[in-house]
Amino acid sequence: PYIFRGALDCGASKITEAMKLACVREIADLAKAEVADQVAGAYAGQELRFGPEHIIPKPFDPRLILRIAPAVAQAAAESGVATRPIVDLEAYRQQLLRFVYQTGMFMRPVFAIAKARPARVVYAEGEDERVLRAVQVVLDERLAKPILVGRREVVRQRVERAGLRLEIGRDFELCDPESDPRFREYWELYRGLMAREGVTPEVAKAAVRRSNTLISSLMLRRGEADAMLCGLVGQFDAHLEKVRDVIGLKPDARTFATVNALMLPQYTLFLADTFVNEEPGAEDLADIALMAAAEMQRFGIPPKVAFVSHGIFGSSKRASARRMRAARDLFVQRMPHIECDGEMHGDAALSEPVRRGYLPDSTLGGSANLLVLPNIDAANILFNVLKVTVGHGVTVGPVLLGAARPVHILTPSSTVRRVVNMTALAVADAAAAAA
Repeated sequence: PYIFRGALDCGASKITEAMKLACVREIADLAKAEVADQVAGAYAGQELRFGPEHIIPKPFDPRLILRIAPAVAQAAAESGVATRPIVDLEAYRQQLLRFVYQTGMFMRPVFAIAKARPARVVYAEGEDERVLRAVQVVLDERLAKPILVGRREVVRQRVERAGLRLEIGRDFELCDPESDPRFREYWELYRGLMAREGVTPEVAKAAVRRSNTLISSLMLRRGEADAMLCGLVGQFDAHLEKVRDVIGLKPDARTFATVNALMLPQYTLFLADTFVNEEPGAEDLADIALMAAAEMQRFGIPPKVAFVSHGIFGSSKRASARRMRAARDLFVQRMPHIECDGEMHGDAALSEPVRRGYLPDSTLGGSANLLVLPNIDAANILFNVLKVTVGHGVTVGPVLLGAARPVHILTPSSTVRRVVNMTALAVADAAAAAA
């Protein structure tokens, strides 16, 4: 099908032999390439390496359209049959991403920043196959300079088993917890940071030995990496504890927080705080909204903030409603140029007619795209319900807010594509921090 995609997009007047050959060559190259994670998942348990039983790519390979259509369009131009020749083939490939990944267009501004200034990203779960597959994509797309934390032999075996083109030392730096010569420097730094928290030298040694997240955090603090990803294994709070101890908060941040993005059929929504603050106060809620709004701008999206509650514009005198109202007032004082309002119901946040029915002179126009929820239960439950019922699992995040260095804590359900997306976001965060 993708020969026709390329032909249609460049306005080819006919299909030439050169266009057919371009298509065939891309198919042949993909047959010899490592298997995409979507294909590996669809054909779990099968040996999918180039050979007698695997001579052409599987139809589910998302790279087919990204490789064949541009090659066909280029061949059409060179054959003189393209009525609308495509000049910028890289931009065309980026446009084709919308057919492959539903987050493709949403992430484009972030990917553009990352490609312009690739940074060193350390992956705490360097032995995880999702990370290894993501690193292959990151290298192919020139998004970052990867650093993996993991045991050398385990990483080598898993790279080989997955059929990836990765080589330790050539493609990525490896920090092996069992043999890295910096071990003493790491545990001494950790001991110095935590000496008044009951951490003795022996405790520090043991902690650094058994926690790849702790090692990654120490690397980030020491300037050996520019950004960090963790969280694919284990509980979010356990990872956050290591980040809090070693990385800490930005000077102007009151608290850590998280925001998740959901791509829904009618809306793109950001929800906060989905993972960190159990019952944030008004000051914290205003801070969370401010940090989330700043992160949204990294995606090229102007934030429109709603402080969501069970009450709407004074209808409830309960403490939680008053807290959301106070948070809105504090946010307006600090960011008067950003549209916002609250406290309000969820439907009023998304529907201007509903909102105007309660308050005709609301300071928010149209639909809100950043929903600040009163507590972690409300935010996390809403996120997971929307993700499954209408979001088809198309999400970005969790994005960690407030950390002194670029770090994000993923979840065990993260896919390879989410790791790639969050790598690009971490690099964009690093670029912003360096600016």
